[in-house]
Amino acid sequence: MKCAIIGHGKMGREIERILAERGHEVVLVIDENNTADLTAENLQTVDVAFEFTTPDTAAANVRTVLEAGGRVVCGTTGWLKELKAMEALAEERGGALFYASNFSIGVNIMFRINRRLAELMNPHAEYNVRIEETHHMWKKDAPSGTAITLAEGIIEGLDRKCSWVNNRKGKAEEIEIESHREGMVTGIHTITYASVDDQLTLTHNIINRRALALGAVVAGEYLADKSGVHTMDNLL
Repeated sequence: MKCAIIGHGKMGREIERILAERGHEVVLVIDENNTADLTAENLQTVDVAFEFTTPDTAAANVRTVLEAGGRVVCGTTGWLKELKAMEALAEERGGALFYASNFSIGVNIMFRINRRLAELMNPHAEYNVRIEETHHMWKKDAPSGTAITLAEGIIEGLDRKCSWVNNRKGKAEEIEIESHREGMVTGIHTITYASVDDQLTLTHNIINRRALALGAVVAGEYLADKSGVHTMDNLL
């Protein structure tokens, strides 16, 4: 598999290492110093591009790959307002888009457990639910894409109208997300259902970013012969 890495920060470098370990070739690396090299011509030899940049640049990068008819695995969060348009572009141009708010296999299993747990808790209105998420001090978006995905899963499972709020005490019909940015934390996400009598907690802790990078590479291997829109649900 010939690959492009768009965003050569911590995640990009970890993805590069894992690609090499698994026998793949990186033929194009884009960072802030050579953004002009992200062109349709340079993407012609690329089987899959891995996009891990910033919320401000992700949509434009994904668009460039898809307009060239390419395949892109994107793990940048904070740009979801443009995701539907990118999904439509992938279908229109015959390219492929694989987006996930989190590429850890464990986190994506947690997403499924989370939805089922919300369904089981739905009849028990005496429990209030909240989400707490902690990431490293450089993460720009809050709440994290993972926390939002968890909140959306809870909303799907609960058969009543509710929404989520960030960093403030929610009302009865709101799911509170408490966001922390500190130290070198890769990612900790906790869901808590609490009543006056007891408490149920579900937690996932990413020990290092290799878990995220490996999941992204596995997603790229999955996407290498496909077109259209794909998610971790397809991969799992």
